[in-house]
Amino acid sequence: MDNLNDRIVMPVWMLGLFVVVMNTTMFNVSVPSIINDLGITSDLGSWIVSSYSIGYALSTVIYSRLSDIAPIRRLVAIGLLILGLSSVLGIFAHNFALLLTARILQSAGAGTMAGLGLVLASRYIPVERRGRAISMIAAGSAMAFGLGPIVGGVISEYFGWNGLFVVTCLVLAILPVLLKLLPKENPQPASFDYWGAAWTVINATSLLIAVTQQSFIWLLVSVITIVIHVLHIRKAKGNGTFVNPEVFRQPGYIRLLVVGFCLLIINLGNLFLMPLVLANLFHKSEMLIGFLIAPGAILSAVLTPFVGRWLDRYGNVRFLFIGTAVLTAVMALFMTALGSSPFVIMCGYLLFSPAFSATLASLNNQTSSILPRHLIGSGMGMMQLIQFFGGSLSVAICGLLLHKMNSITLEHAYNHVYQLLFICPIIAIAMLGWYYSSYRRRVQAQKLV
Repeated sequence: MDNLNDRIVMPVWMLGLFVVVMNTTMFNVSVPSIINDLGITSDLGSWIVSSYSIGYALSTVIYSRLSDIAPIRRLVAIGLLILGLSSVLGIFAHNFALLLTARILQSAGAGTMAGLGLVLASRYIPVERRGRAISMIAAGSAMAFGLGPIVGGVISEYFGWNGLFVVTCLVLAILPVLLKLLPKENPQPASFDYWGAAWTVINATSLLIAVTQQSFIWLLVSVITIVIHVLHIRKAKGNGTFVNPEVFRQPGYIRLLVVGFCLLIINLGNLFLMPLVLANLFHKSEMLIGFLIAPGAILSAVLTPFVGRWLDRYGNVRFLFIGTAVLTAVMALFMTALGSSPFVIMCGYLLFSPAFSATLASLNNQTSSILPRHLIGSGMGMMQLIQFFGGSLSVAICGLLLHKMNSITLEHAYNHVYQLLFICPIIAIAMLGWYYSSYRRRVQAQKLV
């Protein structure tokens, strides 16, 4: 196995992931101007963001699964070329069809950074340094979520929304560096379950559309395709299927999946709500909203080296409990004191962003540690898919709830939504307690053997 110079590769990878994740939040602030410029409805405009999010989640698990049978270097080259070239296409997109095509193609390449980053760290970085590397990946995402609105607002104001695609073209600059430094692999020849991958895409997409469009027909399509997918897995008896049932039999894995699902519901739900609160309750501009959110993201990045060392020294489970407890406290603050001052949001996010990054890094590190080597690709890919699906679902549900509560004041509506988000870290803590009790019993049993 080739060695990986993670001290160079992981910062470069974090930069690439930063660009990829920021590509979601940059466009959030530009959707109104795109709607006006192209003369489209708000429903169509929402697909500029949601199409990228859905495709990003699905391509993440596909690249992770492909890493079991194809070299990471080759997958990175394919993914970043698709992302970079589709971004060039987006610069010249002046109608909705071409813009949507560029966004969907972007999402098809974007998943390579999120999916393969965790696989790379789990496969090539020693356990004693792995926490540092995974926390760096989490910090890249946190920074992107926080700084995306600022970058998007500045570029849209001075260069127009087509200029947002220029930022994503930066991945073409880091591609040669990664190709030079990534290990050269010779994976064992194996088949790829194309039908299983297709069913996974259809399952997730139809369910998300059913929620966002409140469509019973799409829900029925989702249920039917999930049943077909399950029958496909049973017929193959799990041998080489895209969704590997063996990974769900790993002790504690499903409980960690639930924790990841809850964490991304909290994070993307909160990132969706904070700008709305600042704009609608406190009448802040897009630029000022970005500057109020940015300090939390910057603090998260500054703390990354320390968090990584602490994870390697003190372990993942402890930080999972601490981080989730902090997220719970921030949700409690927001659901009770949200309307008092915009600085409540700024200070709350100063705690929220580092806590989320540390918790997500701990979760991913712990998940990689319980998976056998041959299941890392499928296991980490499924974890990423569940996380992003939870985030996409969260944004859709938060939007629907706010729309349904139009008969009460905005402040009370936001408070009610945060009350529902508050339930998620409580569920996560309960799952962590269940996981830790069984984890401790397994460790004690191994010592007795």
